[in-house]
Amino acid sequence: MAPTSTPRTPFGRVLTAMVTPFTADGSLDLDAAQRLAAHLVDAGNDGLVVNGTTGESPTTTDSEKADLVRAVVEAVGDRAHVVAGAGTNDTRHSVHLAREAEKAGASGLLVVTPYYSKPPQEGLYQHFTTIADAGDLPVMIYDIPGRSGVPINTETMIRLAEHPRIVANKDAKGDLGRASWAIATTGLAWYSGDDMLNLPLLSVGAVGFVSVVGHVVSPELRSLVDAFTSGDVTKASEIHQKLLPVFTGMFRTQGVMTVKAAMAAQGMPGGPVRLPLVGLTEDETEQLKRDLVAGGVQL
Repeated sequence: MAPTSTPRTPFGRVLTAMVTPFTADGSLDLDAAQRLAAHLVDAGNDGLVVNGTTGESPTTTDSEKADLVRAVVEAVGDRAHVVAGAGTNDTRHSVHLAREAEKAGASGLLVVTPYYSKPPQEGLYQHFTTIADAGDLPVMIYDIPGRSGVPINTETMIRLAEHPRIVANKDAKGDLGRASWAIATTGLAWYSGDDMLNLPLLSVGAVGFVSVVGHVVSPELRSLVDAFTSGDVTKASEIHQKLLPVFTGMFRTQGVMTVKAAMAAQGMPGGPVRLPLVGLTEDETEQLKRDLVAGGVQL
């Protein structure tokens, strides 16, 4: 059965930004990636993002990225949207990654704001539209000024929303006021890219999440969004509050490092991180475990 989507929810509602599993020697572990993808879909995800920030995309090669997309599509592509990260700070390279992801079977693209270069808004507009023009896949843009250095202005969002293949935004701007205006004026499907703001963003019109903590609490995130969309805001709030220690603990330090440590504590396939990321210290690991247990995660 193919994954369901509507114009309002083009990539589903609950997506996990999946880590890229590596073997002990740092090689790509496609078998582990397929097992992890199946586990996450079974746990309630109707979409997965691969080759994103949490997938350590800065340190994987183009061929590894394509291989990962193919493997995940083979494992869960008939049950979930497989959204491939294709954004870099080089538009031509991003176009290449987008085309390769489409060939590998991805059902959508995640394209982050170009980082480091700090282009003007016109540069952002041309970057995103050039990538969207390069193929036939629907595009989720990714607004994360804390990493990219440049926010996407609401006026630019409105222009981007006119493109037929730019259908969604992953919001990690952390500004509910700007999100409210952008949701109201663009018509884009809005996805929370900041787990602590999952419920607040739903309250102003978001349709779902692209989550990091979904690696360990996907059933709870599914219950939260289902409760909210069915009108049980009280239940959604209770779930949100229960998960606060998880949201806090998973971001005490770099998110990929904590996710892979949490997965190791649960016996899930993830493996090590690649430099310049490093494993958690013993103290950081113990604190993470305390946070997870406080949020109801079984270790």
